[in-house]
Amino acid sequence: MNVLPLAKRVQIINLLVEGNSLRGTSRIAEVSINTVTKVLVTVGRACQIFHDQKIRNIKSERVQCDEIWSFVYSKEKNTAEEDRGTGVGDVWTWVGIDADTKLVISWYVGNRSAEDAYIFMKDVKRRLRNRVQLTTDGYKAYLNAVPDAFGSRIDYAQLIKLYDDNGRYKGAERRTILGKPDKKKITTAHVERQNLTMRMHMRRFARKTNAFSKKVENHCYAQAIHFVYYNFVRIHKTLRVTPAMQAGIVKEPMELIDLAQLIE
Repeated sequence: MNVLPLAKRVQIINLLVEGNSLRGTSRIAEVSINTVTKVLVTVGRACQIFHDQKIRNIKSERVQCDEIWSFVYSKEKNTAEEDRGTGVGDVWTWVGIDADTKLVISWYVGNRSAEDAYIFMKDVKRRLRNRVQLTTDGYKAYLNAVPDAFGSRIDYAQLIKLYDDNGRYKGAERRTILGKPDKKKITTAHVERQNLTMRMHMRRFARKTNAFSKKVENHCYAQAIHFVYYNFVRIHKTLRVTPAMQAGIVKEPMELIDLAQLIE
């Protein structure tokens, strides 16, 4: 059986985390599209396990959460009736980030339902060590999901953006929901910046893209690789270290070869 050389595996991962599509990666790395897909799947699975094992018992002060839209195979309005409920159509990625260390604590791929909001917030809760100040946007599903997951052990606020009749942004309302959040620290700026990072590093999230995911599983694997790369490999420009180093999880940055070797 042919075994893909480690150096080639590293090159493929490098191309994927820098925003190249699968076919673009195939052309640059001079390998088949099936080879690229196999690397995506095997490394993606390993990264899911790695993230789950490493991002635990996190000490944090401020956490911000948001959702970002994408689609698998086709947009919801263009999805055939027989394909609905099979992972095809609109999907939402829920992301929770530590505002100080920029560490992505939790991410979850699903719908934008109350049930998915609860699953996501429950995962955020189980990865934290202490009580935190949590900020989300004004999406109503959070109003039940947060207290159901955290109980009363949370200082929770929503940042509700306001628009005029023409759709122009005119300000934001800071609304306390639970506990005693510091109003000066009620913001979703850091998690919204993470949304931009996702769009830059994963072609699947670019607006009006033709590099959309064809399978929801591969959509999840691509994100698993991205978040491990973001947390453990990529040096944050402001912090000058990786988010995982800033959070005290590791003492030095990982390298792409370490990601490639996770499957071993």
